Amino acid sequence: MDNNDDELTWLLRLVRQGRSLGALFPIMTTVFIAFLVIGIAMPVLPLHVHQGLELSTFVVGLIAGSQFAAAILSRMWAGRYSDASGAKHAVIAGLMISAAGGLRDLLSLRFVTEPATSATILLLGRALLGVGESFIITGAQSWGLAILGVQNTGKVLAWVGSAMFGAFAAGAPIGTALYARYGFTGIALATALLPLATLALVAPLRRIPSTARVRTGLLKVMAAVWVPGVGSALSSVGFGAVTTFSALLFVARGWPAWPVFTVFALAFILTRIVLGHLADRFGGAKVALICVLVEAAGLALMELAPGLALALTGAALTGFGYSLVYPGLGVEAVRRVPAQSRGLAMGAYTAFLDVALGFGTPALGLLASTAGLGAVFVASAVAALCAAPIAASFLCTSARPVAAASHQGSR
Repeated sequence: MDNNDDELTWLLRLVRQGRSLGALFPIMTTVFIAFLVIGIAMPVLPLHVHQGLELSTFVVGLIAGSQFAAAILSRMWAGRYSDASGAKHAVIAGLMISAAGGLRDLLSLRFVTEPATSATILLLGRALLGVGESFIITGAQSWGLAILGVQNTGKVLAWVGSAMFGAFAAGAPIGTALYARYGFTGIALATALLPLATLALVAPLRRIPSTARVRTGLLKVMAAVWVPGVGSALSSVGFGAVTTFSALLFVARGWPAWPVFTVFALAFILTRIVLGHLADRFGGAKVALICVLVEAAGLALMELAPGLALALTGAALTGFGYSLVYPGLGVEAVRRVPAQSRGLAMGAYTAFLDVALGFGTPALGLLASTAGLGAVFVASAVAALCAAPIAASFLCTSARPVAAASHQGSR
C-alpha cells in the first residue's frame, strides 16, 4: 500500500510539473528567442570590432561592456515598469527596445569607413540591447510568478533562466555561421528582426494585471533583497570564471577547450529543468547552501584535476551547483517583499548578478595576469564558499514562510 501511495504521489507531482511547464512554456519560448539576439552576437562582435573596424581590444571591451552597464542601470526601472504597467507590457517594451538596438547595429555598417563613428553607434546599440534585456527578463520573471504564484518562485526563476542560458548556448554557433556567410550584416539583421518576430508570439498571450497599487520605496526593497543578492553575486563569480577563463586553462594544460562549455552548460540547464522545484519544496536557503558548496568543490577540482576527465567532472559539478543558487536565494529575496513590488525586487536582485559579472570578471582577469589561471578558480571557489554563511543565515526563517506560501497556493 505504501508503495502504491508513493507511486501515486510521484505521478501527481509529475502531472503538476507538466502543468507548470506548460503554463510557463510560452514565456520561456519568448525569452529563448529574444535572448538569441545576445547569444548570436557574443562570439562575433569582438571579431567585427577588432578585425573589421581594426580597433583596439580596449574598444572591444568598451562596446561589449556597455550592454552590461546599461543592464545594471536599467534593472530598477524595468522592475518598476513591470509592477506598474504589467509584466506583458514590460516584455513588449523590452522587445521593442532590443529591436531599436539592432537597427543601430545596421546603421553602424554605413560608417565602416569611419571606424570611430561606427564604434560609437555600435556602443549605443549594445546599450539599448542591455536595457531591452532588463525589461524582457524582469518582465518574464514577474509574469511567471503571477501565473504560478510566489510558492513556485524557485521553479519560475530556474526555468525562465534556463531559457535564457539555452539561448546563449544556441546563439553562439548560429552567430558564427551567420558571420561566416553574411558578415556582420547578417548579425545586425538578426538582432533587429528577432525581437520583432517575438512580438508576434507575445501579443496573443494572456495579460496579467499590474500589482503596484501601493508604491513601495526602493530603499525598502533593496533592504529586503541585498543580502540574498550579495550571496548570488558571490556564487556568480565562478560562472564568470568558467565562461571567460576555462578555455584558456584547458588549452594551457593541453586539453581541448570546447568540452568544458558543453559539460558546464548541460549540467546547468538539466539541473534547472529537472530540479528547479527543489527550492520551493525544501526552502531556498537549504538548496542554495548545498549548491554553493557543490559549486566551490567543482571550481577547486577544475584547478586541481591532473587530467581532462576530472577537470570536466569539476565543470559538471560547477554547473550543477551554480544552477540552483540564483533561484534558491531568489526565493528568499521574493518572499521578503510585498506582491506589488515583486518586479522591482527581481530587478534589484538580478542587478547583483550583473555587478558580479561586470566587475568580478575583470578582477579575475587581473588576478590571472599576476598569479596565473589556476588562481582564478581558487579565488572563485573561495567566493562561492563566502556565499555559504549568507545562505545559512536564512535557514531558520526559510521553511515556515515557504510552507505558508505553498499552503496559500493550494487553496
